[in-house]
Amino acid sequence: MSNLTAPAPRVRHSLASGSDARCVQRLGQYAAPDGGQTREIMSLGCPDGSTLVIDRLAHTLADARLVARLAPEEPAENANIVAEIYLADATRGRCRRLTAHDLDPASDSPPPNANIPSHHTALTHAAGHIYSIRRLASGGSLRELRWTRSPHPGQADPFEPVSLRDVVGALENYEPACSITARALAVQRERCDVSVCRLRGELERLTRSPIVLNRGLREAVQRALAGGELSMSEIAIRCGRVKRDAHGRASGETSWLARRIGQLPEGGADRPTPWVHSDVLALIARQGLHAAPHEVEL
Repeated sequence: MSNLTAPAPRVRHSLASGSDARCVQRLGQYAAPDGGQTREIMSLGCPDGSTLVIDRLAHTLADARLVARLAPEEPAENANIVAEIYLADATRGRCRRLTAHDLDPASDSPPPNANIPSHHTALTHAAGHIYSIRRLASGGSLRELRWTRSPHPGQADPFEPVSLRDVVGALENYEPACSITARALAVQRERCDVSVCRLRGELERLTRSPIVLNRGLREAVQRALAGGELSMSEIAIRCGRVKRDAHGRASGETSWLARRIGQLPEGGADRPTPWVHSDVLALIARQGLHAAPHEVEL
């Protein structure tokens, strides 16, 4: 899934025409928050036996987005699991556009992302720490799936358990960690040898939480500053964060803004937080930057 806000919809190939019609199943729908247009989640069978889960405009079949690709060996009901998790995520909008290569992997068109992650994919932080899903011992009779982190840069072992939220916060990106988690849950659904309760709960809490990543907001503020359009002080003033000096001169509370966008640590913390409440993000976007909140979300 891409971190970029989707451009204006463009008509794509119809996904329900000809011989493909019998392979298409509607999994759900939702109203896009920006324009109120109805979008639908579809599953689509591919020639190689895999199944695509797609987000597209309901009536024009335009702006198709790839939510997930399910391997041929995965049970068909896994598409419903992926759709349920996706619909529970109020932010959505992080999916890349569907391509001809997605529809037919054997075609000559190159894939937009040749490394679509599986649930075995390990992620590496810029500092070298390795994050991956492993089977760990739990307090019960079953082992459980957990995200883990290597404390020593560049080394997979030893490792320590962490939450999905820890992974997303460290990488300052929802993807591909959320997709890897969803794939792991889908693969393990039919098995009884490992517990996924904790991992499923972590994904559900993350996707429903009003606390969101602030990297997109920080980058939007930095673009405005670099373009000379605004200053930190002006943005803070627009948000109602004003301070006055001994002579009564007003200026923006720039430290408040810097903490919200992850440039300065909160009081008592030793490093900036990668998180911000969605209400604060919306305030800074609308009032401070005169932008729609979805334009600065990840």
